[in-house]
Amino acid sequence: TKKVTSCITNILTKEKYVKNMSIFYGQGIPLDYAGLVKGASMKRTENVAEISVNLTDKHTRKEPSFLMTQRLRPIIDKECGHIISGSTIKLVEQPSGPPTLASIVVEVQGDNIKQSRELSVEVANILSNTKGLVDIDVMADDIYDTYKLIPNIDKVARSGLAIKQINNILYLAFEGMVIATKNSENHSDQIPIFLILSDKTKRLSDSSQDAIRSKLTSLNLMNQRGMMVPLSEVVDIKKVKSEPMIMHKDLKRMINVIAETDMVSQVYPLLDAREKMIEHFSKNYTVEKAGFSTYMFDLYLTDKQTGEKFLLRWDGEMKVTLDTFRDLGAAFIAALVLIFFLLVIYYKSFSISGIILIGSFLSLIGVIVGHWVADLITEQTFFLTATSLIGFIALMGISSRNSLLLIDFAMSLMSEHGMEKKEAIAVSAATRAKPIMLTAVAIILGSALLASDPIFGGLGVALISGTVAAVFVSLLFVPVLMDNAKAVNGGQFEDTLIDQEHPNDISITR
Repeated sequence: TKKVTSCITNILTKEKYVKNMSIFYGQGIPLDYAGLVKGASMKRTENVAEISVNLTDKHTRKEPSFLMTQRLRPIIDKECGHIISGSTIKLVEQPSGPPTLASIVVEVQGDNIKQSRELSVEVANILSNTKGLVDIDVMADDIYDTYKLIPNIDKVARSGLAIKQINNILYLAFEGMVIATKNSENHSDQIPIFLILSDKTKRLSDSSQDAIRSKLTSLNLMNQRGMMVPLSEVVDIKKVKSEPMIMHKDLKRMINVIAETDMVSQVYPLLDAREKMIEHFSKNYTVEKAGFSTYMFDLYLTDKQTGEKFLLRWDGEMKVTLDTFRDLGAAFIAALVLIFFLLVIYYKSFSISGIILIGSFLSLIGVIVGHWVADLITEQTFFLTATSLIGFIALMGISSRNSLLLIDFAMSLMSEHGMEKKEAIAVSAATRAKPIMLTAVAIILGSALLASDPIFGGLGVALISGTVAAVFVSLLFVPVLMDNAKAVNGGQFEDTLIDQEHPNDISITR
């Protein structure tokens, strides 16, 4: 682990934008919110290490962090990936939004843990061959041969030793143990005193059973009769398979297969990998797709020979995205329904309410065009994000307000001043164009700062492009719809006209 870590740090030290680094052997970086989600607390073994890399200020460097990560990943894999066979190197950025375990997570759930491990390896191979996915890893411990030291109860009883005495010396020799505690006025808890043999003393000549027995022979305990008894005489050495950690979720056993996306949206490699999995697993399993829900990408597998059932559940950043789009989509529909009913109550007309909503829908086309333009003019891919959907909802109110100004003013001109319909619509559009434009300019200037933000960039672009589209729709399309709507006629009203030459003659017109 130290060799691989040193290789990586040698590459990173040559980067001009790297400010400093902190290396953590046998543990993860200090725990934070992202670390809690990504499982940093479980990294407590000698075969793991994490490097925390601090970059120079983003305003003083030309290369963004995600582009640097994309550039360094193949270099590090080429130089350091072959040092230790089977080693896994991941380049993980601090998330700009809610942290997840990985961009794409496949949960392999099933009661047969052995077959689940085999499935997880097959899933990892498919993800490795999917374009746009990097840093693939199976979050399961490898099963390897290990040796178990078991005190022989009969021999221990005849030797005059105690089981506890033998267990303590074994832990002391190979693992270390707390032998006492110290009290300090500067510390609220007792400070443990830990004793362990030096690395040179406890080091084995090799990983064979004979080497362990030789080490046990060098460890002697005094029995009740004052005789020294070597541990090799009272301890049996048994070769066993290691016991891997088994993870559970919702009371079900599972193995996570994780992958990160390389400058692409999660949905495209997900769909590609899912189709490959359906084709691959159909040979030995009956594959069933999930219904329409936020778990709609899940696959249910049934072994054709044994009938055992397994679930491939997609999670990670993609699941968070689906949940967010579902919730914001529901909020968008709720906003539409509420706006429509409020307009119907206010105007007592379905057609006028429909005109306003049609104008709002046409304005949303500008959001799509705006994201497309932003993707063309920016160096990196500009995605339609959850904050973009917030912009959709906000634009419904902005566009509806513009249409309300035109319709109310036009109907006021027809009812109060007796103008013809076409003339009233033209005057209202010309009169209200200035306040509509001023409102649009204020929104555009206020949203300009958001457009470059990594999280709220979608909201900024949505508000800017949608507002521009709303101006054109309000001043061009809405007047046309008003002219063709019979409901826009000034309403059922009575207007009293007084003849200036004959003030005593009053005529009532409808």
